[in-house]
Amino acid sequence: MFNLGNFLSLSTFGESHGPAYGGIITNFPAGFKVDLDEVQHQLDRRKPGQSAIVTQRKESDTVKFLSGIFEGQSTGTPIGFLIENENQKSRDYDHIAKAYRPSHADFTYDQKFGIRDYRGGGKSSARETVNWVVAGSLAKQLLPEDVEIKAYVSSVGEIFCEKPYQDLDFSRIDSNDVRCPDAETAEKMISKIKEIKKEGNTIGGTITCVIKNLPIGVGEPVFGKLQAELAKAMLNINACKGFEYGSGFCGAKMTGKDHNDLFNEDFTTKTNLSGGIQGGISNGMDIYFRVAFKPVATILRPQESFDTQGNAVTVEGKGRHDPCVLPRAVPIVENLAAFVLADLFLINKLRKYDM
Repeated sequence: MFNLGNFLSLSTFGESHGPAYGGIITNFPAGFKVDLDEVQHQLDRRKPGQSAIVTQRKESDTVKFLSGIFEGQSTGTPIGFLIENENQKSRDYDHIAKAYRPSHADFTYDQKFGIRDYRGGGKSSARETVNWVVAGSLAKQLLPEDVEIKAYVSSVGEIFCEKPYQDLDFSRIDSNDVRCPDAETAEKMISKIKEIKKEGNTIGGTITCVIKNLPIGVGEPVFGKLQAELAKAMLNINACKGFEYGSGFCGAKMTGKDHNDLFNEDFTTKTNLSGGIQGGISNGMDIYFRVAFKPVATILRPQESFDTQGNAVTVEGKGRHDPCVLPRAVPIVENLAAFVLADLFLINKLRKYDM
């Protein structure tokens, strides 16, 4: 398996119904005082069972650090960590041991490896993201203190948060179950998810992420462009179907005259359709991007499919599943973005020699 990151690097292990998840972070600088309570806080934001609109699997998601941290400081050696699985119900998956679920990784994993762990999808399970949250919440602490990374649910199905991010109070993101800072829109989103859940169905949507106060110069000129590294990280999230930053696809409808961000005297820009990135490098303006998520593939309704021998079968989801991934994906987006930024920030430290 490949790692996340270029200099700051994360490798992971674990399956949804195995004994534990975990990872190893390399090249984390030595002598850095780490806030382990903040790491656990971010895991708590991601964990299942938080509300009626997410899966009811009960996991404490308590992280244990095995190496690389001594007396609250990083030692410069690889940071190893472990998160035990506590509430697996593998029998919920016995019925698909020989059948392929539509839009899941069952078929592709079987064809690639010749074997698959059908319990919760094995390595393809979104529970893998616990590792990413640990790594990202540690990595964020390497960034300057004033760097702010905030993500929120900006749409569920056809329900959109119409307010621009500049008009939203990010302190209210965690004030409701769906993690949309606009209370009126959040109420509509929650009602829609509950309605879909009663039908045994699922629904998708988008998450918007805003990064403020990132220093100018982060990102590499060619193959390590900031937007490309962010996109790569986000598109690795389970159920992610799209990424756009700045003007995104709307920019394709514009002319250069309307799209160009003109400079102010202090080299900020009058507009920010570039999304805070030019030439793959941060320019000091807000970085903002949007991530699209499909509906969860497991639905609690019968669907036609085929088994491993090519025989027609009917499959139906059982057990505990998210009707919508968005609320729990918010901390995943934030912490993955933090890991990408910290990785490129450390690389950038090598680009200029300061006497």
